[in-house]
Amino acid sequence: MLFLNRHRAFLAAAVPLSLVLGVRLRAAEATNDFPIPVAQVANHVILPPGFKASLFAGEPDVRQPIAMTFDDRGRLWVAECYTYADLKTNYDLNLRDRIVIFEDSRGTGHFDKRTVFWDQGQRLTSIAVGFGGVFATCAPNLLFIPDRNGDDVPDGPPQVLLDGWDTDVVRHNIVNGLKWGPDGWLYGRHGILATSNVGKPGTPESERTKLNCGIWRYHPTRHVFEVVCNGTTNPWGHDWDEYGNLMFINTVIGHLWQGIPGAYFQRMFGEHLAPHRYGLIEQAADHYHWDTGKSWTESRNAGAGSDALGGGHAHSGLMIYLGDNWPEQCRGKMFTLNFHGRRINEDRLEQNGSGLVGRHDPDFVKFEDPWFRGVDLDYGPDGGVYVLDWSDTGECHGHDGVNRESGRIYKLTYEGAGAKPGSNSMPSPASLLTNSLLKASESELVKLQFNPNEWYARHARRVLQERAAAGTDLTSAKTALLKDFDENTNVSTKIRLLFALHAIGADSQAWLTAQLQNPDFHIRSWAVRFLAEAGGPWEELVPLFTKQAVEDPSPAVRLELASALQRIPVELREPLGDVLVRHGEDVNDHNLPLMLWYGVEPLVTDYPTNAIRLAKQSRIPIVREFVARRLGEELGKHEEWVEALLQSALTSGPAAQLDILHGLATALQGWHDAPKPQAWDKLRESVAEAKNPALTALAQQLGVLFGDIHALQELRQIALDPASNPDARRNALEQLVTARAGNLDTTLRSALEDPVVAGTACRGLLQVDDPKMPSLVLQHWAGIRPEDRPAVLGAMASRASSAAVLLDAVADGRIPRNAITAYHARAITNLKNEGLDKRLSELWGKVQTSNAEKRQLMDTYRSLLNPDRLKTADAVAGRAVFSQVCAVCHKLYGQGAAIGPDLTGSGRNNLDYLLENIVDPSAIVPEDYRVSEVELKDDRSITGLVVGKSERTITLQTPTEKLTVDRGEIAKMRQTSLSLMPEGLLQGLKEDQVCNLIKYLMTPTQVPLPQASAK
Repeated sequence: MLFLNRHRAFLAAAVPLSLVLGVRLRAAEATNDFPIPVAQVANHVILPPGFKASLFAGEPDVRQPIAMTFDDRGRLWVAECYTYADLKTNYDLNLRDRIVIFEDSRGTGHFDKRTVFWDQGQRLTSIAVGFGGVFATCAPNLLFIPDRNGDDVPDGPPQVLLDGWDTDVVRHNIVNGLKWGPDGWLYGRHGILATSNVGKPGTPESERTKLNCGIWRYHPTRHVFEVVCNGTTNPWGHDWDEYGNLMFINTVIGHLWQGIPGAYFQRMFGEHLAPHRYGLIEQAADHYHWDTGKSWTESRNAGAGSDALGGGHAHSGLMIYLGDNWPEQCRGKMFTLNFHGRRINEDRLEQNGSGLVGRHDPDFVKFEDPWFRGVDLDYGPDGGVYVLDWSDTGECHGHDGVNRESGRIYKLTYEGAGAKPGSNSMPSPASLLTNSLLKASESELVKLQFNPNEWYARHARRVLQERAAAGTDLTSAKTALLKDFDENTNVSTKIRLLFALHAIGADSQAWLTAQLQNPDFHIRSWAVRFLAEAGGPWEELVPLFTKQAVEDPSPAVRLELASALQRIPVELREPLGDVLVRHGEDVNDHNLPLMLWYGVEPLVTDYPTNAIRLAKQSRIPIVREFVARRLGEELGKHEEWVEALLQSALTSGPAAQLDILHGLATALQGWHDAPKPQAWDKLRESVAEAKNPALTALAQQLGVLFGDIHALQELRQIALDPASNPDARRNALEQLVTARAGNLDTTLRSALEDPVVAGTACRGLLQVDDPKMPSLVLQHWAGIRPEDRPAVLGAMASRASSAAVLLDAVADGRIPRNAITAYHARAITNLKNEGLDKRLSELWGKVQTSNAEKRQLMDTYRSLLNPDRLKTADAVAGRAVFSQVCAVCHKLYGQGAAIGPDLTGSGRNNLDYLLENIVDPSAIVPEDYRVSEVELKDDRSITGLVVGKSERTITLQTPTEKLTVDRGEIAKMRQTSLSLMPEGLLQGLKEDQVCNLIKYLMTPTQVPLPQASAK
């Protein structure tokens, strides 16, 4: 949900607003404070030739429209969300959301009847009509509001079908997106900011389904809930193409994704709920709608040359046009609303190996109203497209209040050359809509599968499904559908008929099995999916699928088979998995390598011998690597598994050995020692004969962990050799430190005089609780590279004894005060030592903790950062400050690290927003951005984000480095409610630096590097 709102007074949803609106909307021209008046706004839509925009509805008739759907009479149902509030309130439960029905009986493009169906909702984000009522997502519940007689009055109170959806941290990532799928399931979406625990009311916690970002579905008659696919950030739109492929839209990290069952997609941050994914599938588009390497103005501002890019990273609503009003060249194209660019982006979908890819076409429509905030779009029974406009300002987080007065619904139709006569009125089946498709005969419903407008086929199919569920005898419909399927040669029509047969349960196992030989791969793919979803008998299906995997030439069919692996009992997966991983032609496919891994992963620990055999036969390198990685994680408990893996590697070529060793090295990262497998010495000799530098490096890394004297000698030689590559030297020394190699102290002391490795040596020495080490490190401070110094200081701040030495060095000027960052300051306060806290406050500044202190500090900075002072501030110098204190975690205009959120698209032009996030960064923090405090048994303390877990280790990301810690060395660990971004960031800066930094952050375009930093 992507809308951030300006503050306006609003007493209750039912209060008349005519006076307020009449004054506010008579502005001569639209500004950020005023939208284009509702009576004029349709004239300010920039359309392709031949298209017309009309205002279907506008305030006060519709306000806060967040979602829509159509009923079987062609009427538009709209969800109005009044409870969405400012950032701190989240949802205002003193208000109520409602569902409103709009009807255009004369086909004028503007509604002529409006009915409020329900006005008692809260957190209402989506609706779907069917099965005698209305489904609604009202977190924490999925509701069903019955209306069996169709009189537009609920028959009774809503029924709770599912509960457990998050209502707190999830905020604008809340559950949403109800939409009927071609398979008869009700689909929905969920964002990344929190995890929901979903189940039927009363379901125990242990039996609930956990999910955060991704797509889910619910069956309306079997009442089954399941997650379809996982990942992305905040999906807020999805649709199916004419072949039944699910595509969904997303924000921030790429806009287009294919909804492959069982897929795990790239996330904005955090780890998937399922462990051992290791690799994630990237977006399905070959382009972005913004350029992270250029200034944000160039890539997101609707009026600043962003046409070639597409307007920005935020997308809401997705439609694959399959109506019959727009020109033929629009059919099958994907359209999505671009939030920043106030436009409709257009992608063309093409088959690309196993799945689809979105290619960039020119933007389709632009909206001149500065308040345009499109949230959804869809085509109706006349083929015209409806666009919901939330109508407000800002972006998504609501830090400056809420406007609940406005909302618009546009209708876009084609009336140009080649337009059908009467295309703005109902097409030929309009008579069926008069009394609702619910009253159509089975014969009429079957015929609607041939209508050029997909709208009719989808609604007719769902009506047939409802009748089948009610026990209606549909023998005649089944006979007609089977006959039509056999006689028709158009693939998309056959797909429609296939879905209709599935809807009424007329696609028997025998019939679907026969379709595995269909000439078209789309039909073969759906046959595989429906057979797999039926759940067996697996003893029959696995050999059938295995034979299909051998013979079928289509990677799309193999993708369905790979997806089906996750439904097959683990003990039966190897035959199918073995055939699929032998398809070397799929090695560079966008989806298949990782989908295969997701399917075979449980084999590794349940049936390790089978997994090793599968890995040896695999022609998909990533599967072999991940099998080795998963086995390596079990080394402490099952040494025999790794032994068997290495024995297998002895008879493999260098390429396979590289995969296996890479997987093992990744698995054992953070280990200090590991039992040496018996096969290791022979494998090392084999590696030496291959003379492959990458293979040799991996063997050295593993050899150190296995106590291999040869590897230890080689790494020491590299680390201390001034002629060796600097990165290789630092990496070699880091490996020796991690493995705690013998005679390490001598090696590290030898490295202190060499600036290339001095920083690494210092961090290694500081891991030892020796009171002499901090002073020794400070003696070599001048020889440490500037880029290594923050990590060295972080190591000193991790233990009370060394932190005291550090503060003494600041006091006497050996370490400059500004070298201590807010992160270092928080690390020291986390030691919970009153003496150190007092000393830190005297030398550096106090880390504010109470809300009152933070408010007072914000007032102080607000006074400092007055308009006159900011006018004279230096944004160029501010960029230098940003590089010093912010870029270690954040990107801005493509520069900086990606540990924290990209700041480029945030509300940086608002001073209050900046101060709230800098002074109190932990006010609202997604779970995956909450830091953990780890106390080690050697008295060190580490604060960072947990970015990786195995049974043996925890990987933490700090602002200065990534650390992998053995669980056995952890004394205590807890996740805090704090952000990785520490408090006190501004206190470490001088006044001029603060002003320059804020000036830079508020500047809408990139500024030059300071002269001294320019290259």
